[in-house]
Amino acid sequence: MISEDDVKKVAALSRIHLTEEEIPQFTKNLESILTYIEKLNELDVADVEPTSHVVPLENVHREDVVKPLLSQKEALSIAVEKQDGGFKVPKVIE
Repeated sequence: MISEDDVKKVAALSRIHLTEEEIPQFTKNLESILTYIEKLNELDVADVEPTSHVVPLENVHREDVVKPLLSQKEALSIAVEKQDGGFKVPKVIE
């Protein structure tokens, strides 16, 4: 059984400010949560492998395919400003 003192202690450790009116409700909520956890502890999970994700994850790999690139002239054709064969951009570090 969870007491109001237990809730106050957990709140203090969690740095959560509870008003006196909130403490009875949080006591009831915490008691309900712990009761549910006790039910979960009754389950037989001996044959269940631990998981970090609910669904299996795998990396998506694809082959590297060489594709034609833009020439320097084509790439610079959309540049607002050009300088020495490259894009001219505002200075960001002084």
